Amino acid sequence: MSDEQAAKLELGKLTRREFRERMQSGELKACLLPIGATEQHLEHLAMEHDWRSTTLIARRVAERFSPNVLTASACAVGISEHHMSHPGTLTLRPGTFLAVLADLIQSLVRAGFKNIIVLNGHGGNIDPVTAVWDQFLREFRVNLQFLSYWTVLNDDDAREFLTGGPDALPGHAQEFETSFAFAEFPENVRTDAISDQSDRQPALANAEKGEALIARIVDRVSDRVSAMIDGTLIAEIPPYFP
Repeated sequence: MSDEQAAKLELGKLTRREFRERMQSGELKACLLPIGATEQHLEHLAMEHDWRSTTLIARRVAERFSPNVLTASACAVGISEHHMSHPGTLTLRPGTFLAVLADLIQSLVRAGFKNIIVLNGHGGNIDPVTAVWDQFLREFRVNLQFLSYWTVLNDDDAREFLTGGPDALPGHAQEFETSFAFAEFPENVRTDAISDQSDRQPALANAEKGEALIARIVDRVSDRVSAMIDGTLIAEIPPYFP
C-alpha cells in the first residue's frame, strides 16, 4: 500500500481539515475498528499476529470502498490472561479493555460515523465483548456490528483450503494463522521453530493457503460493509425495559 493510498484509507493519516471536509461532504460512509492482541503464538509466530491480521483485513476491505470507508487505529492489546504463563504476552483486564473499546466507539460516533464494524482478531476478546454488546447498542444507537474476521469462513471453506479441515479453523498459531502469516508477514514466521516443536499442525501451513483464505475473508467482510452502507444490514437496538 502506497503512502497516498494509506492517507485515504486510515483515519490517523488524515489532518483534522481533511477528515472534517470528507465527513461533512457525506463521502465517509463507514469505519472499521480493528481489535486484536499481543500474545504468545507458540514458538514460531510473532506475538503481534492477532492485531496485524485484523488490521490487514480492515485495510483491504477499506481499499475496496475507497474513498467511502476508513480504518481506525488498531487496538493492539486485548484480553489475554489465559496466555500469561508465557512471558512477553500483554493483557488488559476485561473491564479495562471494554472501557477502552467503548471510548473508541464513542469517538467514532462523535466523529459522525453511522456505520461501524469492530473487526476482531483475537478469540479472548469475544465473550467479554458479546456479553456487553447489547449495552453498547443502547448507548451508541448507530449501526454497530461486531465481527471476528475468521467467522465469515465456513466448514466448506476449511475443507477446500486447510488440510486439517474444519477442526483447523481458526486454531491458535496452527495451520490457518500460520498460513496467513506466511502469505502476508513471512518475517514473523520462524520456520526453524516449526520443525523443532512437538505440535505438527503449523507444518501444514503455506503461503498459497493463506492467500486464498485472506481473499475469501476480504470478499465476505466487504459484503458485510456493503450491506451496512446500503441499509440491508442494520444492528437492532435492544429496547429498554418497561
